[in-house]
Formats: sequence, C-alpha cells, structure tokens
Amino acid sequence: MGSTEEDYNFVFKVVLIGESGVGKTNLLSRFTRNEFNHDSRTTIGVEFSTRTILVGDAVVKAQIWDTAGLERYRAITSAYYRGAVGALVVFDITKHQTYDVVDRWLKELYDHADASIVVMLVGNKTDLAQAREVPMEEAKMFADNNGLLFVETSALDSTNVEEAFETILKEIFYKVQKQKQRSSQSNTVSLASENPASTAPAQAERRPCCVAL
Repeated sequence: MGSTEEDYNFVFKVVLIGESGVGKTNLLSRFTRNEFNHDSRTTIGVEFSTRTILVGDAVVKAQIWDTAGLERYRAITSAYYRGAVGALVVFDITKHQTYDVVDRWLKELYDHADASIVVMLVGNKTDLAQAREVPMEEAKMFADNNGLLFVETSALDSTNVEEAFETILKEIFYKVQKQKQRSSQSNTVSLASENPASTAPAQAERRPCCVAL
C-alpha cells in the first residue's frame, strides 16, 4: 500500500488555472475523490490531490494542483507552475468574463511553465446550460486557433470530468514517449558510431518520476 517507486511509471504534474469561482476545486475533487462540495470555499494559495490511472500499459500518477484564482494570491501561486507538464485553463460557461480573461491566464502560464506544456481549455458548469453565456463553438474555435485541447464539463453531474483529465494525461504520456524514442534513437546512433557493443547498456533506464517535457 506504500507509495514506492514500483507503484507507478510516471508522475505528471497538472495545474488547474482560471478565475475564482469557475469550479476548479470541484473538478479536482470530482476526479480524485469523486466528490462535489456545494459549499466549497475559495482556494487559498495552492492545494493538490493525486490519482493513479492506466495509460496504455503504463501506470501514471497524476498530481493535480489547484491554484487560487484570486488576484491577491497570484504571486504566491506562480512558483507552482514550475515542473508542470499539463494545464487545464477553466472558465464558467455561464459567466463570459471568466472566458474573456483566458488569454491572460495563458500568458501567465507560458511565462512560468515549460513551452512544451500540454494545455486544455475547459468550459465548466454545463449543468447550467440554460444560463450559458459562452457559445461552445466560440470556445472550441479559440482552442483550435491556439493549439489547445478543448472540452466542456460539469463537476456537479460528472459530465466529461474523467474524459478531460484522461485526455490530457494521455496526451502528455504520448508526448513523453515520442521524446524518449527520439532521444534513444539519437543515443543509439552516436553510441553505434563509437562502439556497437556499448548500445545495450544504454537501453536500461529507470522509470522517471516527475517528467519534464
């Protein structure tokens, strides 16, 4: 039951960002604990939870960080972007102003995170569709134009919450695998040019912990 290295192959740090009140904390609790709290308070600083899932034949430990959306905590949370390989930029489909500032959140993300980070735009609270202010087509087009994944969710009724996190984790996993293949191919070429027999030990590698893309 211990969290030893053998329990998982990868650890992926994913951050949730967006304005206060868009439902980041409930998305986190729905995915990691299958819980929803109607009276959840504004997150102060940073919280995180973990969940382990199977991606292909690899066991991936998702470390999901919930960053406070309020302006006064912005300086506190900026350091927590470091090491993140994925980000969910969340807005409330019933409050257009939370969508209007997505650009600002993306700028902050790219200022602090690695340029190769996998980013998903998430329109939350589809259970309140009758109060929708952000057309799905508009958000989808924005995501496509900016190279982002896109999904609409409801933390309240669980709609697409699993799919959102699983999709971004799979995308990160495939990106890491491609990177490993490229690096192993280049290693093999360089090693082979010196001594073909030395390529075998190069194949042995430890499972990475916190992966940087």
